[in-house]
Amino acid sequence: MKIPRAIQQVVESFERLPGIGPKTAERLTFYLLHVPQGELDRFAESVKNLRIGTITCSICFNVGESDPCSLCQDQTRNHSLICVVEQPLDVIALEKSKKYPGVYHVLNGKIDPLNNIGPDEIRISELLRRVRNSESNSKEIVLATNPTMEGEATAMYIAKQLKSQNAHLKISRIGRGLPIGADIEYADPTTLERAMEGRSDY
Repeated sequence: MKIPRAIQQVVESFERLPGIGPKTAERLTFYLLHVPQGELDRFAESVKNLRIGTITCSICFNVGESDPCSLCQDQTRNHSLICVVEQPLDVIALEKSKKYPGVYHVLNGKIDPLNNIGPDEIRISELLRRVRNSESNSKEIVLATNPTMEGEATAMYIAKQLKSQNAHLKISRIGRGLPIGADIEYADPTTLERAMEGRSDY
């Protein structure tokens, strides 16, 4: 049986998404095939406006609707406390815990030599420049990269660079509550709260 080209194109588009295999791509496509046209149009419009309706913050590199983002503009937050995360999804996860009072810095990746991603491919130099800026008055950097081999390597590299830049800067690592191999975006708020409260000096 020959699959209609329109269906095949949608299946192939879904397959390009992370974590979506051929079977899941087919199920999603055939689900959309039976959705009312109006709902399908709204879905297509949302996807179309995804890039148009968002902007990357020039301070923390999180995704928002303005530059600077709402978190960087919030004067009630502790701007001397910077939490370094791998992805914008990690910011969302940490914000759900409602226990972190500081601001963020999103690396948009991690050091991963096997995939040819080095320090220059992620936002490490921007973090160093941000901390170096006297206006930021940074007192503590919380390294909240994922507790994976790559996340640990990224945290170690950043800590070394920060210490060489400012020996008196407090550098801590997100602590208990997150098992090795887990991603921050999938952790529940209680686990994240414990991890943030149990951070240790790096």
